[in-house]
Amino acid sequence: MDVSIGLPNTVPGTSGEQLVEWAKRAEGRGFTSLGTIDRLVYQNFEPLTALTAAAAVTERIGLVTNVLLGPLRANAAVLAKQALSVHALSGERLTLGIGLGGRDDDFEFAGIPLGHRGEELDAMLARMKEAWASEEMGPRTDSPPTLVVGGAVDASFERAAKFGDGWIAGGASSEEFAGMAAKARDAWATAGRDGEPRLMGLAYFSLGDDAEADANGYLTDYYAWLGAEVAGYIAGSAAKDGETVKGYLAGFERAGCDELILCPCASDPGQVDLLADAAGL
Repeated sequence: MDVSIGLPNTVPGTSGEQLVEWAKRAEGRGFTSLGTIDRLVYQNFEPLTALTAAAAVTERIGLVTNVLLGPLRANAAVLAKQALSVHALSGERLTLGIGLGGRDDDFEFAGIPLGHRGEELDAMLARMKEAWASEEMGPRTDSPPTLVVGGAVDASFERAAKFGDGWIAGGASSEEFAGMAAKARDAWATAGRDGEPRLMGLAYFSLGDDAEADANGYLTDYYAWLGAEVAGYIAGSAAKDGETVKGYLAGFERAGCDELILCPCASDPGQVDLLADAAGL
């Protein structure tokens, strides 16, 4: 299983200097990819913009949106152009993970209706694939970005099989991941796709002397919209020591995960080294 690390693009107060230093350290320590999560109404950097900054200071490491909230982007062709541009500028390193999103305030602020998101995302994915295949739109690349679809309902697995190269889970446990991965494989086979879908997951980590405070401060705020109990559960599930990191890696690998992205709760680039040491990189 590939071991990857998230950028702190949604950790409030992260500076541009911290973000690019984080990217350089992550590449130097041997992580497979850099991930970015997405919100609109929050103190965060937009995912593709953050990955462009990371691409400029790295050469090898993959770039992943895990996930970008598709329906918040009003024009599929423009999003296709933006993603293809990041892919080309980075030497074809982009994996575009895309999902629905579900926060009322994000959609209200964007002026986009929350309803019919599934149908709209289907149309968006179809248009993006058409745009990438078109000779009219550049830049030209040898291949388009890898496309993975996020979500935990049956329609998400079917969407991944119809449009994507794989599927990505949200913040699920390794046991939950195993069950959803089986559904993703079944949908892939039902759609008549060859081979196997790429299966990706994410978890949170917070290491060092301030691990507990960083996880609680960030995750209870980021997930406050789900209610205090659920936000507290998510904060409590973050890996806060090396043994838990190792346990998560082993559990997700047993569950059939191809790539696990561990997302941070603090912006100090020293977290990169702490995670690399815990993961044995």
